[in-house]
Amino acid sequence: MIIKSSTALRNDYDGMVKLAKDRQEPIFITRNGDGEMVFLPIDLWERREAELNLLAELLRREENRQAGTKTFSMEEMRSITEGVLNED
Repeated sequence: MIIKSSTALRNDYDGMVKLAKDRQEPIFITRNGDGEMVFLPIDLWERREAELNLLAELLRREENRQAGTKTFSMEEMRSITEGVLNED
């Protein structure tokens, strides 16, 4: 875990950008010793957002399955897909 002060961010922004990109992990920024924000490269943020969105979708689908929503086996899906593809 990387922890830096807000002063370090203000005084060495380019160095902080390089550190975050090189390490590919967030930098926790403190002010007066207390955590205030997180500094991270945009590609890492986008990847984390995509993972969170995927997990939310998986959770939604699992909740639906547990609530009794119809599910399909691989064989059923294959049959349905083939039927759609073979329609004229």
